[in-house]
Parts: sequence; structure tokens; C-alpha cells
Amino acid sequence: MGDSYREIARDARRAVREGPEAIAQRQRARLAEIVTYARARSPYYRELYRDLPDNVDDPALLPVTDKKLLMSRFDDWVTDREVTEERVQAFVADPDLVGHRFLGRYMVATTSGTSGLRGLFILDERAMAVHSAIGSRAGGGLGAGDVIRVLTHAGRTAIVTAPGGHFSTVASAAWFRRERPLTGRILRVFSINQPLPDLVAELNRYKPASLTGFLSMLTLLAREQEAGRLHIHPAMVIAGGETATPESLELITTAFGANVRAAYAATECGFLSFGCAHGWYHVNSDWAVAEPVDADHRPVPPGEPSHTVLVSNLANRVQPILRYDLGDSVVLRPDPCPCGSLLPAIRVQGRAADLLTFPTGGGEDVGISPMLFGTLLDRAPGVERFQLVQTAPATLRVRLQPANGADADRVWQTVRAEITHLLTEHKVTDITLERAEEAPQQSPGGKFRRIIPLARA
Repeated sequence: MGDSYREIARDARRAVREGPEAIAQRQRARLAEIVTYARARSPYYRELYRDLPDNVDDPALLPVTDKKLLMSRFDDWVTDREVTEERVQAFVADPDLVGHRFLGRYMVATTSGTSGLRGLFILDERAMAVHSAIGSRAGGGLGAGDVIRVLTHAGRTAIVTAPGGHFSTVASAAWFRRERPLTGRILRVFSINQPLPDLVAELNRYKPASLTGFLSMLTLLAREQEAGRLHIHPAMVIAGGETATPESLELITTAFGANVRAAYAATECGFLSFGCAHGWYHVNSDWAVAEPVDADHRPVPPGEPSHTVLVSNLANRVQPILRYDLGDSVVLRPDPCPCGSLLPAIRVQGRAADLLTFPTGGGEDVGISPMLFGTLLDRAPGVERFQLVQTAPATLRVRLQPANGADADRVWQTVRAEITHLLTEHKVTDITLERAEEAPQQSPGGKFRRIIPLARA
């Protein structure tokens, strides 16, 4: 992977220096190349694209795909005839094979199925090289003091996640430890499936230079840092896996005194974007395509929330992800980002599937974005964590974890009043708010979904 990685890294840096047209040219060429490759080697895509022109460099010409559709045609979807769903299932059933090469040449990652369907994803060496190379391009923004902190802590990276299973964060870390020992030896995975005091003690001993994890867990760790129980000084904190709000990022920034970036990616395209200091995600559009669209998959103008976003991974040939419905509502920035990046900037509003829909007195339904609940409750005093579970059209079950020392009854009264006010503003009345006895729950993969609508409850 060495030479390939260096070439890709050099080209990635050169692309942003050359400007938007050079980036767009690379995107068009790489899209045309992977579409041609998919048609030649994937029975599924050969059938799907049979009526398309020979050379396609415009993603809008491609039919839309999604996880359910592709997983149902797994063996026809992949471009390597030795890769079969049966073989992959057998591979991921063995936890000792996490991060090992499947068939001697591929990395395998799974999704936890929080969206209702478990995904099996195969990544070839080029996709892994692009992921690593683009990651180095996104690593800018550290000042001289930050660099000193990184060097002082020997560049150690702590990845706080759910171990076990072939989830992307764990499998990728294991892969890089095996494939790039010099880099991999400074990566360490810390389990979230342990008591918080034990996790805090482990991090205190490790003293990471950078800290990566799900936003909800990093928020808990930020509060531990504020309380004086955690005392680490990372130069960089990368929050991913869940929709970030300005309040949550500000909390983490203040607690650690670090550069904080929110990452927006998916197992299907792990290098999709990188976060900037102004709270926007910049799409790596020389290697990926992100199309904000409405419910009919028509383009949504910049500045307006999309129904979903269609993603194309231009690097991974073995399992082409092309015009893939990721299910997230995003907004494309209409003007240049103050950070100076020339790459397209988006902000994630939340998963379209996480939209909470309530009946109104007039007989119509009203949808409320999960971002509104997050922004509201992130600044509510005494709330460590929350989870809203819609158990019936007009019933919302509220799971709360109060902050240390907070009065649980008072926190509940505050949260109930805030949610009631938000619902009233949207003309939603006669909603039952239930106070749950159980604490907020995480998915098996470690992702914490704060909003669980009726269909998934």
C-alpha cells in the first residue's frame, strides 16, 4: 500500500492547491472510471446500467441505490467473483479475524443495523489508501502549541468505541496496526463497554495526543475532564457517528482546550468529509460525491435542507457504492466557508429516518428535525444524556441520565417543559411525555441514537 498511499496523498494535496475546477475534473474522471469498472465486473450494475450511455461522468444520470437493495443482491453486487455473502458472513462470525485480510486482499467492516438492516462492506486496498491519504490532508489546523502537545504525547491516538465485532472504527484500527506497524502502534482502542471510572483511569494512563469517538461518549468524557477526574490534554479531538450540535462541540472544546472536529462519514464511504473549525463538513469531492436531494431524488438548492443525501464512493472498486441513499438530511453551504477550504461544505441536520412525526389537532402530521431536540436539550441544565423514543404516534418516552449531583426530578421537570414548549411552537398538542425508568441505551456498535422514531422504537 506504500507507493499507492504516497501517490494518492500527493495528488490529494495537489488537487486542493489547483482549485475547484481541478477537483471537479478528478471527480468526473473517477466517476466515469468506476462506473465503467462496475458495469464490466458486477452483474448487478451491468443490469442496472444497461440503458445508460457508454461514458457517464454525471452522477445525476445514475439510478439510486440503497443498503436494502444492494444487500439483497450481494453476490451480484460485488465485482470479485470470489467474494460471496456466505464467505463474508463466515469471516465476520470470527472475532479473531477483525482487521485481518479477507481472501488475502480486502478489509471487511459491518454496520450494527441501527437503521434496521445490518450491512456487510468490503474495502479494497485503494479504498484504504485513499482513506488514509485524505485523512492526512484533513489533519491541518494544528498550531505550534498543538504540534508540541502531539510530540509530547508521542502522537498516541485513543479511539473510544465498542470493541468486538467487525465495526468500522475497530476493524480500521486493527487493519492499520497490521498493515502499517509504524503508524498502527500509536493507535489504541478503548472500550466503552466498561464502567466510566475504569475508562477514565485507562485514558489517564495512556495520555493520548488525539482522541476519537462517538460524540455522546466524548461529551461524557468532557464532563469528566471538567470534574477533574479525567486529566488528559489531547491536541485534537474528533467526534463522529452522531449529529453534532454547536453546544456539544463547544463543551468538548472548552473541557479539553483542544482543536475539535466533527467527522461526517459512513462505513460505505469512510473518507466522505472532514470537519472544519466553523462547524461545517467539507466533502472530499475529488474522491466522493455527495448530492443533497429531495424525496424524489431531485437536487435541493444550496442553503435548503435536503430530504436525504446520495453518496458515491469513487475509490472502492470491489463493492461499488454509487448514488447510494445514505438517509441523512444535509444543507449545502451556499457561500465560501470562512475556513478557506475550496471543498464543498455541508451541515448535517440528522437522519431523515430520525424525523419525529406527530399528529396535530387539524388532522395533519408535523415533522420535527432531530437537530431541534438536540440543540434544545444540549443546553438544558443537569442533562448528561437523553434519548427520545416515540412509542406511539402521540407518545414520547424520555430517557434521561442526569449529570452528577443534579436533582433528577428537577431535571425531568426542565426537560418536560422544554419539549412541551418546542412541540407547542410546532402546533403539536395532546402529546404524552413519559418519564422512563431506564437509562438511555446504546446500539451494539457503540453508536448512540438520541432520537428513535416510531418505526424503530
